[in-house]
Amino acid sequence: MKKFLVLLFSFVLVFTLAACNSSSSTSSEETKPKKEDKKDEPVTLRIAWWGSQPRHDYTLKIIEMYQEKNPNVKIEAEYAAWDDYWKKLAPQAAANELPDIIQMDLSYFSQYAQNEQIADLTPYLDKQINTKDIADNIINGGKLGDKLYGINAGVNVVGFHHDPAVLAKAGVDSIPENWTWDDYKEIAAKAKAAGVFMDTGMKADVFFNYFLRTQGKSLYSKDGASLGYKDDKLFEEFFNMTSGLVKDKAVPTPDFLAQLKGIEDDPVVTQNAIGIWQWSNQFVGLQQVANRELAIAPMPGPDSEKGLYLKPSMFWSVGNNSEHKEEAAKFIDFMINDIEANKLNLGDRGVPGSSVVKEALKPLLSPAQVQVFDYVDWAEGNSSEFDGPDPVGAGQVIETLDSLAEQMAYGNLSVKDAAKQFRQQAESVLAQNKK
Repeated sequence: MKKFLVLLFSFVLVFTLAACNSSSSTSSEETKPKKEDKKDEPVTLRIAWWGSQPRHDYTLKIIEMYQEKNPNVKIEAEYAAWDDYWKKLAPQAAANELPDIIQMDLSYFSQYAQNEQIADLTPYLDKQINTKDIADNIINGGKLGDKLYGINAGVNVVGFHHDPAVLAKAGVDSIPENWTWDDYKEIAAKAKAAGVFMDTGMKADVFFNYFLRTQGKSLYSKDGASLGYKDDKLFEEFFNMTSGLVKDKAVPTPDFLAQLKGIEDDPVVTQNAIGIWQWSNQFVGLQQVANRELAIAPMPGPDSEKGLYLKPSMFWSVGNNSEHKEEAAKFIDFMINDIEANKLNLGDRGVPGSSVVKEALKPLLSPAQVQVFDYVDWAEGNSSEFDGPDPVGAGQVIETLDSLAEQMAYGNLSVKDAAKQFRQQAESVLAQNKK
């Protein structure tokens, strides 16, 4: 019996020790920290962007600056003109071989995000990417749902770019900050009486969306699966105004505008119109061609602060297939926050989001560029949050709206019928986004 007890005790003791050793070994493996990249470990990043030769040149210089400050990082550049850029990016996305850092446009943003081809950058905010000097509504422009798929490279704001001298010819001293659509129509009547155009018309999707926002609505629903307004009277109100001004000859016909060969023929440049509705980044080019001082007026109200928003000019995104997301995020931080880098950029990718960078650049800007920076500064405090990138299918919706707007301007289609056609065709396209 004693022998049996001794053997039993020995067996239990051996089993217990073995179990303890096994447990200790497992625990040790679980708590062992994962291997982390050393700071000086060589890293190769790929970056892609579209643009003109000046953009290519200064971006390559910025890359050189970054590599000098971070000798362990090598950055391979891939750049092209607009069309070639997207033709190259599409097969890379399909093969899961996107560059680490991607210059992303609003028109493709939703597609790449929903296909999970670009990464959520939320984990890198205020770590690798410093956003303390950037307004929340600028950062939020890169969100889809609760995920941040892009960092705003710069912002643009719509406004009325006009010639004060031609405005005076129409008997108007200046355009007040709080002007309304009624004021706009009144000035248009005065312009016609003075023998000049008020403007050259409005891009249908951009300015109809602005008008809807002033009414608490939007062009697209939040889920992108339908239009963002239910009452077609809003469509009728806006396009009765725009097509009515063409009919009254206060705004030129589509035929007239189609004959313009370039910006040098624009009625504002030739002093045959008071102004033009466009984005803030287009102001400098307009003034250079006009070769005289122009001005920027905000959008008409009422409730212009609800309609106005800071539009991302483009985004910096990170490929979801990247093996170096943290390093890619650090380079994006350099692009948006480094003052010397931005001195090379000088707002080419839109007015910088960082208040510190903007202030540092102002002494280097031309008077026209200062006007743009000041207008964007003003808009930051007099605007509402961006609705987010256009949904998939928006391109077809915009083409439909442009076509209908032209038919209304010609007088070939009633506004009421156009409202019905637009709803039917747009809803058909957007319904494909329903989950």
